[in-house]
Parts: sequence; structure tokens; C-alpha cells
Amino acid sequence: MPIMIGSAVQNLITLTDTIFLGRVGEIELGAIGLVGVFYLMIASIGYSFSKAGQIMIARRMGAQELDKIAPIYYSMLSFALSLALLLFLFMQFGGDYFFALFVNNQEIYTACIAYLDYRSAGIFFSYAGVIIVALYTGVGRTQVIIYNAIVLGLTNMVLNYGLIFGKWGFPEMGIAGAGLASTIAEGFAFIIFIVYIFLDKKNRAYGLFGHKALIEYTRSTSDDDTVHLPPPPPKINLEIIKAQLKLSMPIVLQSVVGMGSWFIFFIIIEDMGQTELAISNIMRAVYLLFMIPCWGFASSINTLVSNLIGQNKSEEVFQVTTKTAILSFAVTMICTATMLIAPEIVLRIGTDDLELIQKSIRLTGIVTATLALFSIGAIYFNGLVGTGATKQALWLQIGCVIFYLTYIYVVVHLFKCSLETAWMAEFYYWIISLTTSVWYLRSKHWQNIKV
Repeated sequence: MPIMIGSAVQNLITLTDTIFLGRVGEIELGAIGLVGVFYLMIASIGYSFSKAGQIMIARRMGAQELDKIAPIYYSMLSFALSLALLLFLFMQFGGDYFFALFVNNQEIYTACIAYLDYRSAGIFFSYAGVIIVALYTGVGRTQVIIYNAIVLGLTNMVLNYGLIFGKWGFPEMGIAGAGLASTIAEGFAFIIFIVYIFLDKKNRAYGLFGHKALIEYTRSTSDDDTVHLPPPPPKINLEIIKAQLKLSMPIVLQSVVGMGSWFIFFIIIEDMGQTELAISNIMRAVYLLFMIPCWGFASSINTLVSNLIGQNKSEEVFQVTTKTAILSFAVTMICTATMLIAPEIVLRIGTDDLELIQKSIRLTGIVTATLALFSIGAIYFNGLVGTGATKQALWLQIGCVIFYLTYIYVVVHLFKCSLETAWMAEFYYWIISLTTSVWYLRSKHWQNIKV
């Protein structure tokens, strides 16, 4: 559960923003669909980079090389914050030009920029936060992640209500208020993380507070008073950063390609009309909600697979991945069943507009079938990533995305098909992803990859 929640923090923030903005108007609902996916794409870059560190930390834990964890963590953190600065500058000074290239509706464009102006500063807290999540996930101590996510979620909900609608003495800011609320919530959650790290004595086992603290901790937990550990490499190590980049770049590109294709999907849907965009954003909110269990299992399998390989148990990788996929499918389908039983209630997540809800119901069957495939396919794909075969996973995803974008363009622009037909792109995408991931994982070509 902690990993499940922690891995979906950005999805939860976007979902919360969507829920509140769905009560403001169709323009705001359509805008958050576009700018929300755009910000998820930016946030996924940092999250994907942290996955490399998580895999490396889990591998060191499996090999019981605890003194090597701190250099991995600090190197990962320093690079992530540098990257956050570059992306913040891009969003602040290039965001309006970027959206002008794609968004045709002037009202939706203005709303997107209003949100982004306040949301962009959150990238620093987001990137630093996912690095901390990677540390605790990699070492298998995840309880703090769920506490932090609860604090973030509650803070975001309270501030969203106050800043969007002008309650409790806050100014009425509309969609801009959603951006500001999310940024403040992330900042507050980050402070909680920092306090916990300093209070958590077990972090001394990883060398986070220096070599002397590591030796003292090791002596306190050992009967041997003569414990002497080799001096660790510098906390910020360029060689480690290079290794992380080598491992993470394919994962980062996977996220950019994957989230970028989703952004393009919504851009194409906007060409179908404002109502179609609003309907798609309602379904996106539902889609994000029911994705949460699977994202948790997917993050877990990254760590499990890497840890097994670190223990020289590569023969168990496919079996463990399959068991995780079955569990992910079962949990996801139990949750998704509510959408088939009471679609009108579930779709109220995105809006109170009864007309939009009725028009959205026709997509529930497609989304349910897609979630079934996703709950299995994402596990096998992330199991493959956990082996360190990130380049191979990237090429598999690029192939899936090429088909995905070609399909959307053809059915919307050439054949003028319905919204249901356009959404089938997600279904076909996960069929291809599942098939190729299982094939490569079973091939065992990944067994000689070093991390």
C-alpha cells in the first residue's frame, strides 16, 4: 500500500485538481486535461530518473552493501535538483509558446497558462520528493511514504477548495488556485519528508549522515567493537551520476514518449470539440484513479526484481513478476467493478454536469477493458525495467507509441471516427505492450546486464 500510494502522488494531485475544477466549468475541465497531462510528463522525467537510483539501491540492499547507498542517494538528488531548475525555467519562460503551438481554443489556452504559472515551482519539491521515495522504496522501508502522501493529499484538497472557490478568506483564483494549491501542498509534504529523514536513526546504516555516523551505527548493532568500514566514495560522485544516467535515460525517454503520446492524444481530441475534450478528461480522472493500485505493484516489482538479481536468484524473476501481475489484476478489477455497477456515481469524480456524465458512460466499457490489460502489462513491463534492461524496454515502448499515435491520427483526422473508437487506442497499446514485455522477460536476454 505505501508504494502504491507513493508511486501515484502526481496522479493523485492531478486527480484532485480535476475533481475541483470539474465543478468550475467546461473550459477549466478541458484545460486541466491538457496542462495536467503536460505537467505529469514533466514530473515523470524526475520520477523515471529516480527509478534508476531505486534499482541501484535495491541491488546494493540485496548484496548487503549498505555503505554504498548514500553516494547513490546524494548523487541522484543533486542531479535531480539541477534538472528541476532547467525544467522550471522552461515552464516559466517557454510554457506559453509551447501551448500556443498545440491549443486552438483561446479560452482553454489562457486557462492552461494560468495554471502553469503557479504550478511550475512545484517541480523542485516533486523531484526532491521522488528521490526520497526511491531511497525508502529501494531499502524496503516504505511506511513513511503513505503518511507523507496522506499529508500531501489532505493539504491539496483543503487548499484547492479555498483557493479555487475563494473560501475561508482565500482569494477566488479558479484554475490558477489549483496550481498554487498543488505547489504549496508539495512543499509542505517535502518538509515532512526532511524532518522524518533527520529523525530516522536507521538512515545511519546507509551512511546518509556521514562515514563516522555509519561506523557508530554499525558498532551499536554489532558485537564487534573493532568495526572498520572502508571509506565511501564522495557523496556526490560523477561516476555514479553517469551510471545512473546510463540506466535511467531509457526510462526517462520511456516516460516522455509514454506521457507525450497521451498529451498528443488530448491535443487531437481537442480538435474533435470542447465537449469531447471535457468527456475525455472525466474519463482520464477515472482512469488515473483506478491506475493507482497497479502503479504501486509496478513500483514494487522494480525493487523485487532488482533485489532478487542482487541475491543471485535470477531464475525466480519471471515467477515473482507473474504472481505480482495476478495480484495487480485482481485488485484493479475489484476497484474497477464499481464503475460498471454504478457509473453515474463514479463519473461524478470529474463533474456534476449530468449531461456530460451521461455522454461519458459510453466509454466505461472501453476503459474497464483497458484497465484489465494495463494492470497486467504494466507489471511485466516494469519487471523488465527492474532487470536493468532499460534500453530494450525503451525500444518496446517506442514501437507501441508509434502504433498508438498512428492509430489516433488515422481514426480521428482521416476517418472522423467516434470518441469511443479514439479511446480504443489505449486498449490496443496495452495488448502490444503486454505481449512484447512477456516475450522479452521470458527470453532471459537480460541476465547478463550489470547495474
